[in-house]
Amino acid sequence: MDTQTLIAIMGSTFAIIFSMSGLFLWVRSEANNDRRETRDIQREDRKDLLQISRNLEFILKGIQDEMKDFHGRLCSIEEKNRR
Repeated sequence: MDTQTLIAIMGSTFAIIFSMSGLFLWVRSEANNDRRETRDIQREDRKDLLQISRNLEFILKGIQDEMKDFHGRLCSIEEKNRR
């Protein structure tokens, strides 16, 4: 085997190795960026869900207060009717 063929084989082997390494590193960095973006979106969604949960708790508290008030008024009407 002559030296030119050997150099060509070794050169193409190194070129393939370097290009694959470069592609691997590029894909890895893109995956990390996607992971960070997804984490940020999830953080925003979590904040929205917590706000919705707080709003629901506030609404339920209001409904419970209205039910207690209504029950109290019914009880007072019944007391008046008994007399």
